[in-house]
Amino acid sequence: MKKFNIPEFYKSGIIGSLKEARKKNDPRKQDFTPTILDFGPVQFYIARHFGFCYGVENAIEISYRALEENPEKRIFLLSQMIHNPAVNDDLQGHGIRFIMDTDGKQLIPWDDITSEDIVITPAFGTTIEIESVLKEKGIKPELYNTTCPFVEKVWKRSEKLGDDDFTVIIHGKRMHEETRATFSHSYQNAPSLVIKDLNEAQILGEIIIGKRPIAEFEQRFRESASENFDPTIHLSRLGVVNQTTMLATETQGIADHLKNVVISKFGETNYKNHFADTRDTLCYATNDNQSATYGLMETDADLAIVVGGYNSSNTSHIAELCEEKIPTYFISSEKCILEDGSIEHFNFHQGKTEFTMDFLLSKSPIKIALTSGASCPDAVVDRVLQKVLSFYSESKKIDEVLEKLEVD
Repeated sequence: MKKFNIPEFYKSGIIGSLKEARKKNDPRKQDFTPTILDFGPVQFYIARHFGFCYGVENAIEISYRALEENPEKRIFLLSQMIHNPAVNDDLQGHGIRFIMDTDGKQLIPWDDITSEDIVITPAFGTTIEIESVLKEKGIKPELYNTTCPFVEKVWKRSEKLGDDDFTVIIHGKRMHEETRATFSHSYQNAPSLVIKDLNEAQILGEIIIGKRPIAEFEQRFRESASENFDPTIHLSRLGVVNQTTMLATETQGIADHLKNVVISKFGETNYKNHFADTRDTLCYATNDNQSATYGLMETDADLAIVVGGYNSSNTSHIAELCEEKIPTYFISSEKCILEDGSIEHFNFHQGKTEFTMDFLLSKSPIKIALTSGASCPDAVVDRVLQKVLSFYSESKKIDEVLEKLEVD
């Protein structure tokens, strides 16, 4: 896989050494059991796969290239490049300004943007409508386009579905930047509909087979459907694609359910005329992160720490999985671990931060599962690990533990 040129301060000594050791011993990622770092009074179970994915590293490399190549120009990002505060704060520190927030609200008026400016497309991609605005201003959106190749793969698959007269069902969060972009590209060529979860897929399935009235489609899905979407016509041939940061198992579950609905309505022998196989659109990093999280859940960890941006969809899904088995703390950085032994963590169910006192428990050794989202720098995970170690004066030295890792 391509090596990207990203700033050194995003990289790490501890996590970098660990990842290199695992890559050497398991180059094809056949083993998703975590790595154990035993510091004595505290033991870490480090997920097999986490941190910057291909798309994120690609986006960071392009953004810094834009800075290097245009020292005298104003540089803008359409919105947050990725959902991580450390990365976005750093880019803003270099003078890059965001035109919109993550919900699409305008922060800088289009009238303030000129053909002399540089505009970077974020890793989530952008809509056809915004691309048109940029082109009308004489800006080439493709010049510094950091759209993840796996997102573009979903767009191409959606286009092919439209060419074959299939309706595109998008599994995603309707207001997420990536889903808005995918929907915009999809509906140019095909009737398109966004559904957020298996529950909505089940409701849609009941509408398809007539168990629920067509009127319920209008009530539940009209705002998520493309213009002129006709449920009496456009639900007879379906293909499912996804927002790449959604849980791969959930996307597959939605696809399997709708496939079974189609089979029940049109018959086993004829279903391929009504349902398209789109498993090839699932993102490898999402799959690997999910498999690695299941590996963490099989351990006897006392608690889990998940590090990433609070508006990061893929990170919240990792936290969601972990909490099924382990008390889980979703934090943005080491700053969330306070000197008094409390932790400020994010409750993504309620969308608010909470405090837990003495989260490390009075247990020795304490076993901590540690992972992060695909947009979180390894350096931040490093600092979280070191902050936890600071509470244990008798812990082994980091070099000593890493040396044993290399020997093993």
